[in-house]
This record gives sequence, C-alpha cells and structure tokens, in this order.
Amino acid sequence: MREADIRDAGAIAFVDASSYPMRGGNLVRPLIDGEPAFRRICEAVEAAERSVWVTVAFLTADFQMPDGHGSLFDVLDRAAARGLEVRALFWRDNEGSGFRKDEVFSGFAEHRAFLTARGAAFTARWDRAQKAYCHHQKSWVIDAGGAGETAFVGGINLNTHGMSVPGHGGHTHQAHDLYVEVRGPCAVDVRHNFVQRWNEASERELADGAWLDDGRDLAFPSAASPARGATLAQVQRTVRAGQYADGQASPGGEAFAVAGGDLAVFRQYRQAIAGARRSIYIENQALGTPEIVEDLHDALARGVEVVCLLPADANGFMRVARQSPQSQPFFERLGALGDHPNFLLAGIAAQGDDGVRRNVYVHAKAMLIDDAWATIGSCNIGGRSFFGDTELNLSFEDAAVVGDLRRDLLAEHLDRDTSHLSDVEALRLYARIARANRQALDAGEGDWQGLAFALDPKTYGV
Repeated sequence: MREADIRDAGAIAFVDASSYPMRGGNLVRPLIDGEPAFRRICEAVEAAERSVWVTVAFLTADFQMPDGHGSLFDVLDRAAARGLEVRALFWRDNEGSGFRKDEVFSGFAEHRAFLTARGAAFTARWDRAQKAYCHHQKSWVIDAGGAGETAFVGGINLNTHGMSVPGHGGHTHQAHDLYVEVRGPCAVDVRHNFVQRWNEASERELADGAWLDDGRDLAFPSAASPARGATLAQVQRTVRAGQYADGQASPGGEAFAVAGGDLAVFRQYRQAIAGARRSIYIENQALGTPEIVEDLHDALARGVEVVCLLPADANGFMRVARQSPQSQPFFERLGALGDHPNFLLAGIAAQGDDGVRRNVYVHAKAMLIDDAWATIGSCNIGGRSFFGDTELNLSFEDAAVVGDLRRDLLAEHLDRDTSHLSDVEALRLYARIARANRQALDAGEGDWQGLAFALDPKTYGV
C-alpha cells in the first residue's frame, strides 16, 4: 500500500504545512519515565560507532544518568574518548525568561570554568531563543548518517525530577514523562533539525558561544535513513517566525519556510482531536490553549471518551493566568469540560518510602487517539509551546505500538491490566478508578487503586 493510501485509510491526517514529510518504514518505541528512557539512551550512546548529537534545554548540576553512568558530561566525554564525533547544542537563557539560572547550562563564565576543569572533550555551541522564549527541544541523534542512525525525541529534562522510576514509588519529587525512540526514515528529520540549529546557533561566533568548535557548519542530510519497521510517522516542530534562515530541505520533503515559522505541532493537535472517533487520552503539563479546549468540547459532543492527565498542582503559567480577569472566559470554558459525562480531568499521586502519598508532577507531552495514533515530544498544550518556544514532537500511526503504549501508561496509573479492554472501555475504567480515588482522598482514606485521582476542571489552577 502506498503511503498516500495508508494516510487516507486513517481518520487522523498528518500535517501538510510542516518542515518534514510523513514517512513510512519507521521503528518506533515509546519510553515511559526518566529512568528507563535514559537507560535506553545510554545503551544507544555506548553502542554508537560514529557520532552522538544532543540538544539540551534544562540541565542541573546534580543530574545523574541511571546505573552509574554519571552526569551528562561523563556520558559525552566517554563517547568522545572512544573517538566519536560528539556535539551538544545548549540553550542559552535570556534575561527575563523567568527560569532559574541554575537550571540552564548557558555557557557563562562559571560553566566554561567547569568544562575547563574537567577537560571536556566534546564540541558544543550555545543557541539563544527569541525574546523570553526557550529552545525547549530535547533530542538525541546517534550515528548520524550511518546505517544504524537512531533518534530520541521527548520532553524529559536533565534534572533529578526527570529521573523518575516506573510507578513513581519510593523517593519524592518525581515527574512523570516520556521519550520516544525512532529508527528509520524519520530519524533523518531529527538529524536535519539538529543540523539547522547547529549551523544557525545564535552564539556560535561569540567568544563564549562555543566549545572546542572549529567553526565549520554541518552538511545537511541528502538521503533518508533506511527503513527499519512499518510505522507511519512525522517529525513536527514549533519554530518561531524568523528564528532561523531558510535551509536545505529535508530529503524527500518540500523546501520549508522557517523564516515564516513552523506551527506543525499546534496544527497536528487540532487535526488529531478533530479526527478522533472513539477516544482521546492526553498527558500534558498544561491545558492552556482556547482552541484545544474548544476542540475537546466538539469531540465530547460527538461522544468521544476523553481523559486528560495534568499535574494535580497546576503549573505556574496556569496559576498566574487564573488570576487575570482577561483569562476568566477561558477558564469558564475549561471548567465546562467537566459538564460532559465522558470527560475526566485527573492527576496522579504516589506513596513515598515514608508511606506519605504525594502528587506526582505530570511533565509528559503526549496524546493518544483511538488506540491507533499518538504524538510524543517536548510541546506543551499552551500558547508558549505552540507559538513561541522551539519544540520537537514525533507523531505516529500504528495500532500495535499505540495500543501497547496506552496499556503501559494505564498499568502504571491504575495498577490494572487493560489489555483485554478496548480504548473506550479502558478510559471509562480510568474515570471510575480516578473518581473513586478522589472520594477516598476527600474522605481521608488511604486505600487507593493505582495513582490516578479526579480533579475538578472548574477549580483547576486556583
């Protein structure tokens, strides 16, 4: 079956106005929570034969990879010591962004002194986003251009919160999150994104804007990675208008006008929700865009079962917006989602080693539709991520992969095996368990099923 026929056969259309085309032949592997995700990334780095490229958004000094692999710098320097080409593209924070300075490796004097002291052997460039925005991409490209080219796309930060364990039990202050591994033709688009950002990195010509860099640009890829599987997928981005000059097109795709901006993730979310026929399952750090809220209302009115998992303790952007009179119409529409019987807003909480149940911060950025289509990446459902920050997602259509992802996520959140249930039945079970847990929480009872509990959309973020 031709890719065009495969696309027409599904209800969820991929995005036409995107930097990168839809591609078949991919092997896609979702990775749930930080410890398993970074374990797999470290395995890929250790098996690499030619190169390791990484884009970094947030990084704290105490971050450690699992299984004794050490810091990010340890992982990169070991790869460089084996003779691999190792490149790191760091975001340089802007004044006024509102982010903590100790969470960003901006390449300032203290950071360069740190690299000097350890004799860092990898190459780096720093890239500053426009205005107060963030280069929020968190990608890895292993063996770029080689037969085994492998890419990772996701939203997990390089901090202690991101190093979460499946089930989120034990230590506190964990964040639930996701990565996705892709091998096959779409890996070339993750590479293309890195090359474009590397070549156009804003600080590259400044005295403190690079590390061990000879100043030469990378070559854009000229051919897609070979097929590795059967999954139809598309790499999608947010790139703010004017952030980068137009570059060479990705292999097999149209030339793209990055100077005019790329809003593929926003467009994909809207198209996917509009195409849903049975179920929508969302995990995100926020639900802060009027268009998406209205699209969910439309889906609910069609009878689609919808579950949205958000942080039980709403993020700062939503809490601040709650205080603004101009935002009240939006929050009224958000609250009205709860008037639909087929809608659930939920959070998760887990017991620590001390027996105390604490809210688990949901940092994931994923959506699953009809047990057949999904997106995973760095992009939040909010105006900042959709229109300002630089983001990267992988969307894919594969009933086997998406069905397994749904079952694995719900096994963690509900402590129930839903493999024998349809997507609709599974989300209805999610709602029943989450509402029962909410009743137990309100009654001061500690006997829960799993982690999920219902939230009130009308008061969310108060």
